[in-house]
Amino acid sequence: MTGPAPSNTIEVANLVKAYGSVTAVNGISFSVRRGEIIGFLGPNGAGKSTTMRILTGYLPASSGFVSVCGVPVASRPEDVKRHIGYMPENNPLPEEVRVSEYLSFRGRLKDLSGKRLRTRIETVIELCDLKRVRHRILGTLSKGTRQRVGIAEAILAEPDVLIMDEPTIGLDPHQIIMIRDLIVGLRGRMSVILSSHILPEIEATCDRVIIINQGRVVATGTPDELRREFLGRANYRIEVAGESPALRSALEAIRPGLTVETLDGPDSSGFASYEVTCPDAEDLGEEILRGLTTAPNLRVRSCARTAASLEHVFLAATRRSWDATLDDKKGRKS
Repeated sequence: MTGPAPSNTIEVANLVKAYGSVTAVNGISFSVRRGEIIGFLGPNGAGKSTTMRILTGYLPASSGFVSVCGVPVASRPEDVKRHIGYMPENNPLPEEVRVSEYLSFRGRLKDLSGKRLRTRIETVIELCDLKRVRHRILGTLSKGTRQRVGIAEAILAEPDVLIMDEPTIGLDPHQIIMIRDLIVGLRGRMSVILSSHILPEIEATCDRVIIINQGRVVATGTPDELRREFLGRANYRIEVAGESPALRSALEAIRPGLTVETLDGPDSSGFASYEVTCPDAEDLGEEILRGLTTAPNLRVRSCARTAASLEHVFLAATRRSWDATLDDKKGRKS
């Protein structure tokens, strides 16, 4: 009798991958909950692709522990592959095969057959919007359509985990939105690990973000949690009519330390847009609005808190890890 399914579909503990004297992955640990979409971020060479290949069983680790749906990757890689759908960055597809033929072939390799195979092919063709091209030869398709074929193949056998390496690379904005909506539609059906350099897409798609640098995890959490941890400030966009010195004086009276930056010059009504930054994360929106509306020589049209982008968080997290590495090297030399 089997026990209950684990709440975490992926467990990674102290994962290390070394190539001779070069350590590509250096003690990474993280977990992924069932049905969760994870953004996996890092600079080029940070160890993202290496980690994902180890998770899929295609690359052995030097040390550490990885399990998928409770199955240890090191000792049972073939069993692990039954739980995983994998879409690599280059998404290699045969050029002379039709879409439906390719999906049928890949389905048989995944132990699907008969009615079950036919049903799953129809399901993924519908889900990935491939009806109009199902009889087209793969080599004649656009890159965006080929990416959707790759996703269809990856989810064909209804895996517990879907791992995608740069699924939107090289796509136009319309194609990116289609892929993003497709990934969002998988939430709750399977756990998804998504690696991408398009950070707004990660933020719009993912429940949680893991950032790695130099083979180590340097940040993990929701985008809002990471903003509080790495930026620790609040930003407000205001629209005000009046002279800049009067605005700066009013902001200084509201709270010393507030800084202001002009975003857009005055429009035909005399209103300009500014970004006001508070050095901590305290919510000052009401205080700023009240102070500006009562200040002489100023007219306020709007005041709204704005969230720092995930790009700011990414840069702050990786910069902190680089600084820590430099400090450590200096400490060893002294």
